[in-house]
Amino acid sequence: MDPTTDNAGQPGDQGTARAALEALRAEIAKAVVGQDPAVTGLVVALLCRGHVLLEGVPGVAKTLLVRALASALELDTKRVQFTPDLMPSDVTGSLVYDTRTAEFSFQPGPVFTNLLLADEINRTPPKTQSSLLEAMEERQVTVDGTPRPLPDPFLVAATQNPVEYEGTYPLPEAQLDRFLLKLTIPLPSRQDEIDVLTRHAEGFNPRDLKAAGVRPVAGPADLEAARAAVAKTTISPEITAYVVDICRATRESPSLTLGVSPRGATALLATARAWAWLTGRDYVIPDDVKALALPTLRHRVQLRPEAEMEGVTADSVINAILAHVPVPR
Repeated sequence: MDPTTDNAGQPGDQGTARAALEALRAEIAKAVVGQDPAVTGLVVALLCRGHVLLEGVPGVAKTLLVRALASALELDTKRVQFTPDLMPSDVTGSLVYDTRTAEFSFQPGPVFTNLLLADEINRTPPKTQSSLLEAMEERQVTVDGTPRPLPDPFLVAATQNPVEYEGTYPLPEAQLDRFLLKLTIPLPSRQDEIDVLTRHAEGFNPRDLKAAGVRPVAGPADLEAARAAVAKTTISPEITAYVVDICRATRESPSLTLGVSPRGATALLATARAWAWLTGRDYVIPDDVKALALPTLRHRVQLRPEAEMEGVTADSVINAILAHVPVPR
């Protein structure tokens, strides 16, 4: 994913917002090397009011990426390290007894932020994992029967390690379906890794983003203008049918026990729409759907054990479906 960057001169709030969001990549690149697709995915999620699952081995800058995004967008961010003994109230907050007033008062948890980094979410039991469900879906937290709205924008960026299974609790399908995108963070190329080491040798401190030169280049107002513009992006009936055909094909694939739900089809339409706007168009084309199909759908399907043993992956199944479903003209 790599949106064009030639629209900064467009008049009006929409052009300004697009230029501001495009500037995020250059700003985040001051701290994170070679992760443009992940940056673009996070921006798409913000435009769609969705959440992101980041998967990669330790040490590929997943945490730094989210912190740099928050700094460049001038948003509040909090980090929760998910551990086996973490309780739901540690995430959402709880009622605390105040001895001075002899009353209970609500102490907000870290979920009350704009960008919540849920680090190693698969290391905590399902009970605590599910504490995020209401926050992700309803944008609120209910404590003692009282719903409490979360800030806007609100995005959960959850990380998980794909190579460690001992002591982990895989996310259930119902919760995976709540994530708009699943972004895989690859190991850097040789040149990117040389650049990372060079920066560190020159004194780069990942804990001090200001010293690295990361500055706010966009803000909540730009996001609101961008969301309004995305909502006006045209989707033809042919594109809608194309998305449905792709998702229905996953339900009929012999390699899958679980295909994409209607929620997943809605998500693919939304992400393709945001991508179309980011690339400078006010209408969606089939290439927009193809560009977002993998990150939007890969976590919403489940492989058959025999297919998995043969080396089949969710990505390969989706790519095969994209190659066979007729593309509208």
